[in-house]
Amino acid sequence: MRLVRAVDPWLWPPLLMAVIFLLSAQPDLSTGLGLADLVARKIAHAAVYALLCACWWRVAVALGVPLPRAVALALLVTIAYAISDEWHQGFVAGRSGSGVDVVIDAAGASAAALGRLKLGLRRRAPVAEQRTR
Repeated sequence: MRLVRAVDPWLWPPLLMAVIFLLSAQPDLSTGLGLADLVARKIAHAAVYALLCACWWRVAVALGVPLPRAVALALLVTIAYAISDEWHQGFVAGRSGSGVDVVIDAAGASAAALGRLKLGLRRRAPVAEQRTR
């Protein structure tokens, strides 16, 4: 059980990155649903990169990195991967890299990071108040 806990944080980021890579290597992911397809894909972009950011901050926290730094590090790694993913798509027939997609990916990752920081600060606030009394 300890081995599973030790490996667990490290398992998810590369697994999710591999799924992203495989999907971005497909020549065409369009469903033919027009605007609905476009909106769904952009929402999926943001959600997947939010999840990737969460996976990376779990790794950083498992390494003993304090929460604010862990979240910042996770955000940087996630955005760097978003950039590399769009660059990779530039080499796939029928695909092209898009700065707009990087912004959407970064927005999803940033939302997750800000949410985690807010949650972390909210949980720590009562402890800080108790120390000052």
